[in-house]
Amino acid sequence: MKCGRLFVIAAPSGAGKTSLVKALLDSDPSLRLSVSHTTRKRRETEREGREYHFVSLPEFEQLQAAGEFLEHAQVFGNLYGTSRAYVERQLAAGHDVVLEIDWQGAQQVRRALPGCVGVFILPPSRTVLGERLARRATDTAQVIAGRLAEAAGDMAHYREFDYVVVNDDFARAVADLKRIVAGEAADLRSDRPQLAPLLKELLASA
Repeated sequence: MKCGRLFVIAAPSGAGKTSLVKALLDSDPSLRLSVSHTTRKRRETEREGREYHFVSLPEFEQLQAAGEFLEHAQVFGNLYGTSRAYVERQLAAGHDVVLEIDWQGAQQVRRALPGCVGVFILPPSRTVLGERLARRATDTAQVIAGRLAEAAGDMAHYREFDYVVVNDDFARAVADLKRIVAGEAADLRSDRPQLAPLLKELLASA
């Protein structure tokens, strides 16, 4: 049986990663989503086992000590981790798996599974990123300011990924992700020269 592929998708907060991943999964029922564990409090719109597996800090630390996580990271004061058993089981069964994490976790996954495909999502501008964060009713102004302050640092890691998708037009960004999964996206490589002007603006705005 052909082994599945792991697609690791990361982005700065507010770039639209979650919406894009959901649209990608909706468009291809054969893809499997790896649902992370987190110590973050569940938001009213979230459901256990759908967005995350919500666990207490002691529970998370117990899983971590037992080597149950393929990767784990602390983001904005909360812990996140990916189930090693789930990912390996799905890949062995021939399923392609999508993992939505941050760049810190992506580094760990690359060390554990060097054959994974990394995708980084960028906003079309610093201004748009700020507007998207401000529209979130779930975060306070202080949280938004903190996320903006860290966004440039996150985006500086884009070259660690195989592909970069710019989320300017949502439908086109979803189509770009589908092309990456299909192996037909050589023009979306992270080292393409066309990204230079955008990255200069994004990274200079820290």
